Amino acid sequence: MLPAQRAAALAPVSRPTGRSATLRLPGSSEGCAQAREFTERVLGDWGLGQCRDDALTVVSELAANAVLHGRRCDTLDDAESEVWLRLTRRTAHLVCAVTDQGDGLPHTTQAPNALSEHGRGLFIVEALAQHWGWTRHTPRYKTVWAMLPTGARLA
Repeated sequence: MLPAQRAAALAPVSRPTGRSATLRLPGSSEGCAQAREFTERVLGDWGLGQCRDDALTVVSELAANAVLHGRRCDTLDDAESEVWLRLTRRTAHLVCAVTDQGDGLPHTTQAPNALSEHGRGLFIVEALAQHWGWTRHTPRYKTVWAMLPTGARLA
């Protein structure tokens, strides 16, 4: 069993209800793989295969940012890091949201250098999502979210 699979088996997971599913991610690179696997499974359960590619990309970017930048400055241990992925199904949208403990707020103020290895994640999220943003819950927690169209028509 691969490390990501072993960690995924131990991670607390809520099975998708009618409208939402949540997964706690480790504050390490394994968290990104778990986020993708979880998203693919939930979208399959919900019959939202048409959102798969965009959702996997958005979730990957949001989870990577949370793992890289979402740790409290006084936390050195990945086990103490709290990163949560929540997928919410609405009539016309899939909301992908990642909550972390980081102090920094997300921003896309300037385009990255063409040769830079980092700095494109939120530009990708912005390109794929109909809407995206962040919400500060307390001084300790923030959520970065993106809304993807499901293709469903409103009644």
